[in-house]
Amino acid sequence: MKSETVISIDNVSKKFKIYKDKPLTMKEKLLRLRSNDYEDFKAVDKISLSIYKGETISLIGHNGCGKSTLLKLITKILYPDDGAIKVSGRISSLIELGAGFHPDFTGRENIYTNASIFGLSKKEIDNKLDEIIAFSELGHFIDNPVRTYSSGMYMRLAFSVAINVDPEILIIDEILSVGDENFQKKCFEKIDKFKKNGATIVIVTHDLGTVEKISDRVIWMNAGKIVEEGKADQVLNSYKQHMNGKFVEQKQIEYETLIDSEKEGVTSFHEAAVHSGDGNNWGSKEVLITDVRILNKNGTKTNAVIAQENMIIEIDYAIDKPQKEYIFGIGFYNSDLSLIYGNNTEIDKIKLEDLERNGTLQFHVPSLNLLSGLYKLNVAVVDETHRALDFYKYYMDFTVVSTDKSIGSFSIQHSWTIKNEGAK
Repeated sequence: MKSETVISIDNVSKKFKIYKDKPLTMKEKLLRLRSNDYEDFKAVDKISLSIYKGETISLIGHNGCGKSTLLKLITKILYPDDGAIKVSGRISSLIELGAGFHPDFTGRENIYTNASIFGLSKKEIDNKLDEIIAFSELGHFIDNPVRTYSSGMYMRLAFSVAINVDPEILIIDEILSVGDENFQKKCFEKIDKFKKNGATIVIVTHDLGTVEKISDRVIWMNAGKIVEEGKADQVLNSYKQHMNGKFVEQKQIEYETLIDSEKEGVTSFHEAAVHSGDGNNWGSKEVLITDVRILNKNGTKTNAVIAQENMIIEIDYAIDKPQKEYIFGIGFYNSDLSLIYGNNTEIDKIKLEDLERNGTLQFHVPSLNLLSGLYKLNVAVVDETHRALDFYKYYMDFTVVSTDKSIGSFSIQHSWTIKNEGAK
């Protein structure tokens, strides 16, 4: 596969000017009513990459990391500020779908215009016309002006032209959501046919399932640079861990904002649980649960945790009337409000009798094995007869993010093997 390089990217960079307050009119320019100050934004930063004949390459990364800019550099929609790009073979790019379409031309007329942009002669277009029309599923609408098309019809026609020009190199940028489910299936079948016929495919998509399914190599980009490249499973695992971390960071910011708003008088988790009127708090109140916190591996109060990392649940209590014995418990509920886990000090044979009037209990989870999802936390304290002293149903929600794609609530360590019954 790697005998022939069809796309060579050598130390390529591309930057854009981001104006802070750019003048928009001649008057603003002459009177200097606005500033011309700008910052340089490096969308692609000294990237070197070789793509080989017959390879399917996927570019992944968050929005703004430089993926689409790199594709536009390959297809010469943009030109690099530094470095060089060499391409060998006919390119069909599914980036700016419909570029070159004239709104007053019919769909049929635009097929000829658009296909000629991809380098096809009139004779070649004549031979492919029926195939393109059939693939677009536009029927008799093909002879209507494209300005009368819906956005879906417009995109289907543009995609049909681009994908039926038999390219040696196919460049795809986040447009595989064109049309309905059946049309998307046809598109993937066509792309798979290109792949089997030895075409080179470079794709940008946020659909990691597609990436894993079709890619020979995955390239993860961030801030205009290549972070990692290699086999799909290896790079996707690293990328998912990174994105899970970013997601939890964002959830933490939102959670801390919520905590700050509580300090300014907005209803807290505890107050909401007590006063919601849904019967989610009950008990004699001889012992009070005054606060509950989830701490992440860094000991930071949070409502979002990463699977397989350490988590601690802290329960603050205040004793109004001493009891013979205190039993503290927690429970996890999934989004369907089904109990998936419950535990208490009695189950773990921890006998709590003489407690300080005020204190904190910690429930340690050294490695949280829940799957991705939104969960609810129950907390309670009962006496030795299991009489409720203070019981909170759905005290707070918390989010778990995991790279495990299994179904259900728990991640279970496992392996698959094939047992050869004939072996002795």
